[in-house]
Amino acid sequence: MSPSDPQFLYMILVLPSLFGLALIGEGINKVVHEKWAGLISITFGLVFISLVIFAFLFFSSYFGKQI
Repeated sequence: MSPSDPQFLYMILVLPSLFGLALIGEGINKVVHEKWAGLISITFGLVFISLVIFAFLFFSSYFGKQI
């Protein structure tokens, strides 16, 4: 699978980003209802999205040098 394939983009970027956004949304919902444990979900969501961004930068530079 090459990095230009749509499946690669979907697996590496879109699905994990949606999971991170779901964590953030769940955390915001909990915080709105005064359950302060929602801050943990927000934190994990932000960490997850930052890992997705790091993976994108890593793979784009890694495959950019090989091609």
